[in-house]
Amino acid sequence: MKLGLVPYTPYDWRTMTVEAAQDVRQLGYRGLSFFFDAPLDADDATVTRLREVLRAADLDAAQANGKYEALVNPDDTLRALGVRALSALCRIGRQLDAHSIYVRPGGMNPNGHWYAHPDNHTPATFDRLIDSLRQVSAVAETEGVILGIEGHVLSALDTPERVVDLFDAVGSPALQFNLDPVNFIGTVRDVHDTTRVLNALFDQLGARTVATHAKDLALGNALVVHIEEVIPGQGTLDYALFLRRLEQSCPDGYVFIEHLPPESVPAARAFITAEAARLGLRLEI
Repeated sequence: MKLGLVPYTPYDWRTMTVEAAQDVRQLGYRGLSFFFDAPLDADDATVTRLREVLRAADLDAAQANGKYEALVNPDDTLRALGVRALSALCRIGRQLDAHSIYVRPGGMNPNGHWYAHPDNHTPATFDRLIDSLRQVSAVAETEGVILGIEGHVLSALDTPERVVDLFDAVGSPALQFNLDPVNFIGTVRDVHDTTRVLNALFDQLGARTVATHAKDLALGNALVVHIEEVIPGQGTLDYALFLRRLEQSCPDGYVFIEHLPPESVPAARAFITAEAARLGLRLEI
């Protein structure tokens, strides 16, 4: 496994320097996730420059992420634009030798791709996602890159079974899984029994996992249910099981620290590296 970082404030891929990349490497990360705010406008020369900067610093482009219209948008014109932008991200990923291309399933809430909406779970929304990903997967196969799609209880991919359904429907070896177990914790019972959720995810999707997000979770101390993200090691996620099963399923994949402000990242990194060492697992940093 390789330790990677999804920075709280993305590095500007256009101006990344060898010195900045070396700083990330010296902090103990094998790779970095890059966010492209306009994939369709990314020029080849600047992408190539970034690749050479990373090579000089011995830092991987661990994942290529980007901004694009929701893949489930009912407006066919806008959805087609999203397909085009994600396809452009595939070409960027190929130029960077990125380990994977991050894919969000999108949603119907106008406030954001990961916000709740009742129509996120309808057959029509799921069918649009299938159609979009069939198109993008064809591009990914041509470019020789791997897509890593993430799920969430608020999205069309709200259960491990639903993710399997998507893989079966799209039918492309280029479409794989970006596993974030915290995203599949949707009930109080889940918070108290993460072992059950983790085993379900790995049993059904471990063989398709190419990367994972290392987070943790806890119940908020409030009168209604609030499931909050916390620093790894400070919540209820069964990290020993998580890392063991990840090593078995995805020994060469990336473990990304994400969603943490800079001041909290060192604690997360320290816990993950210490836990891997305690378990006798190989974690490349």
